[in-house]
Amino acid sequence: MVASKIHSNIIFSQQIETELEKIVDQYPLGKVFLLTEEIPAKVCLPVIEMLIKKKGIQQVTIKGGETNKSIRSVEKAWQFLSEKGADRKSLLINIGGGMLTDLGGFVASTFKRGMAFVNIPTTLLSQVDASLGGKTGINFNGLKNEIGVFNEPDAVIINTNFLKTINRENFLSGFAEMLKHGLIKSPEHWDELMEYDLENINYDLLQEIIAHSVAVKDWHVQNDLTEKNIRKALNFGHTVGHAFESFAMYNGRPILHGYAVVYGMIVELFLSNKVCGLASSELESISKWLFKTYGKFEIKKASYEALYELMTHDKKNEGSRINFTLIPEIGRVEINQDCSKELIFEALDYYRNL
Repeated sequence: MVASKIHSNIIFSQQIETELEKIVDQYPLGKVFLLTEEIPAKVCLPVIEMLIKKKGIQQVTIKGGETNKSIRSVEKAWQFLSEKGADRKSLLINIGGGMLTDLGGFVASTFKRGMAFVNIPTTLLSQVDASLGGKTGINFNGLKNEIGVFNEPDAVIINTNFLKTINRENFLSGFAEMLKHGLIKSPEHWDELMEYDLENINYDLLQEIIAHSVAVKDWHVQNDLTEKNIRKALNFGHTVGHAFESFAMYNGRPILHGYAVVYGMIVELFLSNKVCGLASSELESISKWLFKTYGKFEIKKASYEALYELMTHDKKNEGSRINFTLIPEIGRVEINQDCSKELIFEALDYYRNL
């Protein structure tokens, strides 16, 4: 693998309770709290039930789903922490998917001006992307991750056994971020993802591949925590993808984050071909595989202006220009790429006509 060694606070373990107890033991009784969402509360909490009882860990559950990644959910968590006596020397354990770890990280980072937190991601998307790297936040005003801070968790504990509980759509949503990691940094990782059998999931092999994907993300984070430079590479597919995601939410046709990223990658692969010289053969082969695996979110030409407007709100933008990360070839990126409105619409045409 091209990527560096994984940062020491990322722990791969099938013994979640053992690893978590080592961390919890550093905090006084009554100062450890747990935030989760409805499905993980039923499926994943039994794995650490003994520890919860032994250490008197108090817990609060919020509703799952992207529509609940909101200030209302944050207020519920803040209220819980306040009522239960949490302080700046407390610990918050976040157990759930990407929505929950993003939101929980934001809750911990802002309560009492900051308390420690640990993420235990339960979906593939959160294991390879959302729970890592210190981006926390919530949606606001219909815009994805509009409010948030950079703050790394004290630890991320990854257990692939949790992935046996998620459906195919959520699995593919997480796999999309792994595909992105291969495209921006590692042809070897891309190749192993292309060879992985999505119809017959091998969870032992998956843990090894997840480690490779996490190493790609971690390399970018450790070299640029606050996204001033090379970390922008991780946004490949996201400038357009977040626009798709927000547009879909607006129109009552919500789509999973990873699917939106795939649709964004197809558009940005076209831009890469036109702006950075990505080979037409690569554009066609990658786009066709993505389309075959993920299908398509149908849009009309009349929607282009709305999608473009959403792209202008992307947090990577500088001034009036929309800032793209593009790839001249698999494993290489060119950040801070500017594309005309006409070319963006041409790329949307390419996507729409697949």
